[in-house]
Parts: sequence; structure tokens; C-alpha cells
Amino acid sequence: MVLSITDWWNDLVTTEQIFWGIAIVFSTLFIIQFGLSIFGLDFDSDVDVDGSDTSYSLDPSFTLLSVRGIIAFFAFFGWTGILALGRGYSNTLVIAMSLLAGLLAMVTVAYLMFLFHRLAERGNADLNDLIFQDGTVYLTIPGHRKGRGKVHVTLNHSLREMAAVTEGEELVTGHIVKIIEIIDNNVLVVEPVEIFESTRT
Repeated sequence: MVLSITDWWNDLVTTEQIFWGIAIVFSTLFIIQFGLSIFGLDFDSDVDVDGSDTSYSLDPSFTLLSVRGIIAFFAFFGWTGILALGRGYSNTLVIAMSLLAGLLAMVTVAYLMFLFHRLAERGNADLNDLIFQDGTVYLTIPGHRKGRGKVHVTLNHSLREMAAVTEGEELVTGHIVKIIEIIDNNVLVVEPVEIFESTRT
């Protein structure tokens, strides 16, 4: 088996060996990265050019040069070259076709990651939307920021339990409060809703 693979490799011309080598190496990396992503161990990063912070982006979340994009580029570059050589095309045409396929693959991967990023952004609630919204005390909140309690709030149509403090007097379970600020570690600052109702009248 090993001998037959060696014979096959030796029968290839240099150009074919280059394309096969690229295809095998980067397809293996692609499979490894795909496998890691299934188990939540995937990695990816932007590639800086000349040590600067500039990246080829149409949007902060659209990054053309990334580990995933580069792997896709060379994987498609290699396999396209192999197929083109098999059809007897000239080396110049083979390289041109391979570069085009690699670029298309890289752009496609970047665009898909851009879409996934946007979907993730939409799924992540913006806590600032809670400002001036009402909530209900779940665990008593000590007065004058001497401790934290918990409140139930509705965010993105789902009920959430969040830590809260108050500047005023103690707020007991079941008290309706209004959120006036969000401080470190996503702690809500709340006040009794009656305070705001009294100011209206």
C-alpha cells in the first residue's frame, strides 16, 4: 500500500505534486477545524497586514483574511488545480483558475461568518433596552447599596433573573421597581416604581 502511494507520487510531475500537496494539507486542516467546531473548540482570528490593525473588512464583522478563510482558499486552490491539470490546461490557466476558485471560497466563507455574526448579535440582548423598564423583586434588595438582591425582568420576550441594587430603602419580594441604570457586571440599579408615578402627578 505504502509502495503504491509512493509510486503514484513519483509518477506525478512537479506541478501536480505542488497542487496535491496543497490540497491534502489544507483539506486536512479544514477537516480538523470542522471537527473542533463541532465540539466547541474552534478557533479563528483576523490576520493583520504588516503588523498594523488594518484588516480587509467591509464591516467590522466582515473579515476577509482569517484562519478559516485562508484554509478555504488553499483547499479550493489545490483541488481546482488538480482538476484543471487533469483536463490538460496550461499551467498559466491552471494557476488563474485556482486563484479564482480560492478567492471565491475565501469570500464565501467570510460572508457566511459575517451572516453568523449578525445572527449572533441579534440573539444577544442589549441590556440597555432595560433602562426605564419595570421589573419585579424576586429576592429582597438591601437598601442604600448595602447588598444585592434579584429582580425578574423581561428582555427580548423572555423572563430573566438579574442581580440588582437600590439607592433607597430596602425592597422586598414582589415589589414593582423601575430600572434606572446598569452598572458593572450587569447589575441593575432599581428604584420603587411609586417614585416615578408620584412625579407624574
